[in-house]
Amino acid sequence: MTAHTSTGIAAFKQAIVTLREYDFETRMGDNIVRREPIGVCGLITAWNWPIQLISTKLAAALAAGCTVVWKPSEFTPLCALGLAEVMHAAGVPAGVFNLINGDGPTVGSALCRHADIDMVSFTGSTHAGVQVAEAAAATVKRVSQELGGKSANIILPDADLAAAALEYRAFVSNTGQSCHSPTRILVHREQLEELVQLLKEECAKVKVGAPQDPATSMGPVVNKAQFERIQKYIQSGLDEGARLVHGGVGLPQGLDRGYFVKPTVFADVTPAMTIAREEIFGPVVVVLAYRDEDEAVEIANDTPYGLGGYVFSSDRRKAQAIGARMRAGRIFYNGAPSNNVAPMGGYKQSGNGREMGVFGLEEYLEVKAMIGFEDAVPA
Repeated sequence: MTAHTSTGIAAFKQAIVTLREYDFETRMGDNIVRREPIGVCGLITAWNWPIQLISTKLAAALAAGCTVVWKPSEFTPLCALGLAEVMHAAGVPAGVFNLINGDGPTVGSALCRHADIDMVSFTGSTHAGVQVAEAAAATVKRVSQELGGKSANIILPDADLAAAALEYRAFVSNTGQSCHSPTRILVHREQLEELVQLLKEECAKVKVGAPQDPATSMGPVVNKAQFERIQKYIQSGLDEGARLVHGGVGLPQGLDRGYFVKPTVFADVTPAMTIAREEIFGPVVVVLAYRDEDEAVEIANDTPYGLGGYVFSSDRRKAQAIGARMRAGRIFYNGAPSNNVAPMGGYKQSGNGREMGVFGLEEYLEVKAMIGFEDAVPA
């Protein structure tokens, strides 16, 4: 919970910094270009990071001068009510922040279709994102979306393999329920077995159990449907011939109930396998071998998604060149942490638009050209 709330606070702090430095009017040739609030914004968020997701959107929308109607996931209503109480205690004027609860097909769809909503910002699955866009299309409102991912982690031959293996923490963090998680590990074929052994050793250290237990390092997934979905993907990996290195189907040892998933590693995975192509959204990682850098980039880009990418190398320039070739919205070098200044968003079916920093603020602004005001001074 600390990680969830701290990222939410960080989003508001960054919005304050961005707002202080942002010019809403600038001169462009003989014209003045104004940025104005887009209006009433419908915000729809997923359950996996219930405070961070809305804080990023809400901070930017309020900084832009917009009013909002927020529909959180029906699986995390208490987080939403808690944040609503915070907004009330902070003195946000009535009508600026509005909360409605319900599921996506009914309440979410109605919000997207409503003629008085000027913009929709959605975070969730690609499947749901398509439905959001279709519902919003009739009123030609702006739609900004951060959707699914199948991020590749390219480990170059000169990388510190032990350090790269520690990135496994990203796929067990939040029980693997993070869209940016590097769930495809690409390693040179001559280093495959060494990396697989390191991953196996690290995963064996993961203590799966109840969050109340201080020894627990990974808790359950969100609900039964998610548990069953992950189990089906693990089984598909076995059925399609991938080599199970760690984990597998069923509950972890010592647990006889609950939606707990074994941290699972597959090797000998090919790009055509289901577990290499579809977003599992759980603590499951697949390892693919490549011959050279060109093939590594080809495999990394061979996906309908393009949310995140990771590169491990001792050569920063080489890693930067590889990252520039990866079709993804964010590239992380040697496990660098995320931050709220860099824009976040995806290529291809991972969404459109950007969040965080200046780019996130501008999602909630319209652009107006003031022409013929040569002598005017921008406000």
